[in-house]
Amino acid sequence: MKKLFAMLVTVCMAVSLLACSGAAAMGAAKKSGKITIWAWDPNFNIAVMKEAKARYQKNNPNVQIEIVEMAKADVEQKLHTVLASGVKEGLPDIVLIEDYNAQKYLQAYPGAFDDLTKKINHKNFASYKNKLMTVNGKIYGVPFDSGVSALFYRTDYLAKAGYKPSDLNNLTWDKFIEIGKKVKAATGKDAYTFDPADGGLIRIMLQSAGLWYFDKNGKPYIANNPALKEAFATYKKLMESGMIKKTTGWNEWVSAFNKGEAASIITGCWIIGSIKAEKSQSGKWAALPTPRMNLKASVNYSNLGGSSWYITQGSSNKAVAEDFLKSTFAADKDFYQKILVGQGAIGTYLPAQNGPSYTVADEFFGGQKVFSDFSAWMKKIPGINYGVYTYEADTALMTVMPEYLAGKLTVEAALKKAEDQLKNQINL
Repeated sequence: MKKLFAMLVTVCMAVSLLACSGAAAMGAAKKSGKITIWAWDPNFNIAVMKEAKARYQKNNPNVQIEIVEMAKADVEQKLHTVLASGVKEGLPDIVLIEDYNAQKYLQAYPGAFDDLTKKINHKNFASYKNKLMTVNGKIYGVPFDSGVSALFYRTDYLAKAGYKPSDLNNLTWDKFIEIGKKVKAATGKDAYTFDPADGGLIRIMLQSAGLWYFDKNGKPYIANNPALKEAFATYKKLMESGMIKKTTGWNEWVSAFNKGEAASIITGCWIIGSIKAEKSQSGKWAALPTPRMNLKASVNYSNLGGSSWYITQGSSNKAVAEDFLKSTFAADKDFYQKILVGQGAIGTYLPAQNGPSYTVADEFFGGQKVFSDFSAWMKKIPGINYGVYTYEADTALMTVMPEYLAGKLTVEAALKKAEDQLKNQINL
């Protein structure tokens, strides 16, 4: 009887060990299945996602990852069309959405995207990015790149005008214009170049003051917006300064600074690749924080652009999609070093920003540790909610801008006209 009991105990132990071993094996089993990803820009977003795919598949060879490249407008249109139809078929598992449009999708299609609040540690990302993807306290995306803005300028032109880089610290727009006029007089070069029809500069000014085209309730906030009033006044000062090289479109704008026809540009950090394209200018560029407006709330830090990743709620392989983003964009520090060097992608994942690629001196920028500086400035960008109709507001404002610049409308009348136009467009 004792022998039988001992045998039963041994068998039970063996079965238990086998069960535990089996469970462990199941826990260690690699993920499997297929996920599809939509994004745009082969040299930036697509290239970054291909690197993430390669890294993930090293540990998960049974997962198929299809990256579908489309034009940005096509991604947006197709996503809207499928979501509006109410069917789940035809959607990707993961989609890239520009930050300016995030709230439009999240609010227009509630329940269409995976709630990642408890699945991703969002404290590891720049706070301003998290606010852009939050609705009713729930966070729906995984932050990707920053569009932290900067004043990129030619140090050689500045020196000819008798200025040192330190003279541009804590810069206001008024001081920037004052210095710019002297740079133009000393060098014969325009001090600044931009496309007057592009609303990007207005957006940079607005976010530096922590305000936007809409209030906290999503209602248009244009006519009585103090930051917009100051931004319009600053815009007019720039246009009347005599130091501006006006351009039309991307190619003409890039050509202006690549040819040395302008001493500075003010835009997002993603322009670095285009600046460096002109190798003969190596060592002649530097970057400083953005000028601030004459408002108490305005700071020298702002943003232009940036996108984030979202998982569709109807994904047939949602667990794998979550694991993929969590393992790469929300965990892999080395990944961020690689895409910084390879694509110039400044991620908003904070733990990665102490890595070697962020702290290296860049000879093109005179030995400045530009990526380290961008990381520091990024943390100081005022967090705002872009609302649902950013580009519609942009259009309304730039439509009335010529009348304001020509003196046909006061700033108050111009902003009131723009707000009325926006309300009519969005049926408010």
